[in-house]
Amino acid sequence: MTLHAPEFIGMISHRHGSEIHPPQGPILDPDYVARFARAHEDAGFDRILVAWHSSHPDTLLVASHAAAHAKRIGFMIAHRPGFIAPTLAARQFATFDQLTGGRAAIHVISGGNPAEQRADGDFLSHDERYARSDEYVGLLRRVWTSEAPFDHAGTYYRFERAYSEIKPVQKPHIPIYFGGSSDAAIAAAGRHADIYAFWGETLEQARESIAKVRASAARAGRDPAAIRFSLSFRPVLAGTEEAAWKRAKDILERIRAIRGDAFGKGNPKPESIGSKRLLDAAAGGAVRDKRLWTEVAAAVGAGANTTALVGTPEQVAESLAAYHAIGVSTFLIRGFDPLEDAVEYGNTLLPATRAAIAAGPVPVAAE
Repeated sequence: MTLHAPEFIGMISHRHGSEIHPPQGPILDPDYVARFARAHEDAGFDRILVAWHSSHPDTLLVASHAAAHAKRIGFMIAHRPGFIAPTLAARQFATFDQLTGGRAAIHVISGGNPAEQRADGDFLSHDERYARSDEYVGLLRRVWTSEAPFDHAGTYYRFERAYSEIKPVQKPHIPIYFGGSSDAAIAAAGRHADIYAFWGETLEQARESIAKVRASAARAGRDPAAIRFSLSFRPVLAGTEEAAWKRAKDILERIRAIRGDAFGKGNPKPESIGSKRLLDAAAGGAVRDKRLWTEVAAAVGAGANTTALVGTPEQVAESLAAYHAIGVSTFLIRGFDPLEDAVEYGNTLLPATRAAIAAGPVPVAAE
């Protein structure tokens, strides 16, 4: 198994907020976006995710603003197929890639919440959405790489002489991150993903997910070793292990105070298998694999990446190195104190993780 060098992805938002910081002020804070992007760049992150929600500011425009205020860092821009034509999306992302000197990546998410999809006019079923994504991403790649106009007649899209004069800086095309844990998602990821992105599971669950995607890639005629894997965590750090677990407890109590009667009931995405897998991990205990903390996922319904790694920077780095040893090369990490934690990760966790991976992982027993 080829082990790739680690990549670190942060996450920026359009305004300050997290599970322990209720959003305040205008929905879009351009100054915060710029400061958040620069903080990640200064901290040594490779990319930053710009997430999607049906009622939030446009991801590509937020990323464009952030890119104008940072010089090096790349962007993992969440994008939901189905709301614009893939030919237009291909040109938009290629334009962003040109304007930023090759800093674009697309994170394809097909949606696990029907109510949110319907808010944007999408009434397809779960498996139909992934079938559409399958066709959509194939068209993105074709538009990015075709040297001549082409025709296409598929289930969801039909084009005559589709072509884009503007091509991405990155060759052969912009990196494609693909999310989703259902069978339909795994099948599409096997055909299209350069990097398969999933939420912070136990070591045993992660091994299972990696094996499924690699098997899917093999069935699609691809080299399974060519696919990389990205795992998302919420590291909770402190100078000692005791202090880190106290901070985790304080985070949970803050969430309890904010959510009130909704605490522990959650609001999982009804069609998200990724959410179900996090809740399955939480059902196995508050702490898995020594320091994978699941209580926030259980408290809020695991509707996003909500599992944490708790400990000193060196201890969390040891856990990340264990995931790296089973094939995870990309770590998407964000904190409950978003901006402050990004700075702290750059000072301590990123260098500690790179050192731990270079030294070779200390075995962490899977439960």
